[in-house]
Amino acid sequence: MPHHIPTRDEALALLQTYTQSDALLNHAYAVEAVMRYCARKRGQDEELWGVIGLVHDLDYERFPDQHCAKTKEILTENGWPEEYIRAVVSHGWGICSDTEPVSDLEKTLFAIDELTGLVAACALVRPSKSVLDLQVSSVKKKWKTPAFAAGVDRSVITRGAGMLGTTVEQLMEDTIMGMRAVAGVIGLEGSPGASQT
Repeated sequence: MPHHIPTRDEALALLQTYTQSDALLNHAYAVEAVMRYCARKRGQDEELWGVIGLVHDLDYERFPDQHCAKTKEILTENGWPEEYIRAVVSHGWGICSDTEPVSDLEKTLFAIDELTGLVAACALVRPSKSVLDLQVSSVKKKWKTPAFAAGVDRSVITRGAGMLGTTVEQLMEDTIMGMRAVAGVIGLEGSPGASQT
């Protein structure tokens, strides 16, 4: 039986079935938006990249101890293509999965997943509370303060940049640009232009 290609609506329905937390939903939307941005930039399949970004943490709220493994099970039960499942599982490489990211899509997901958290945290400490006026230089400054957004594993981002043959700064820019597209959805629109105090 040939697999059908999952649509964004199907991916979203699945995500909302397993995830209630706003923080996790916003993370999924942020990662989806950055994946779409990166796919467009590289002339890749935006729907494919976006859908994988959307469901990458599908199991995290309900099955944190089985992260990645449980998603594989859920997506397999839902008849998702192997390519999609492999890509999702590979983002946990070295953490909760031994599937190494190989394709550009997989390496990008691996690299930007943690970075969306850092960018969101950087946006929220600005006077504007917005990702719309956030600059790479601000993110770089906060990157160097380990206590800031301490939960963000910088080594994963650095490793991801290396796998993609790019710089962390370039990834920061792509992540900011991608997240700007959904600023309103993920609560990071803020009020750009709010005076710096």
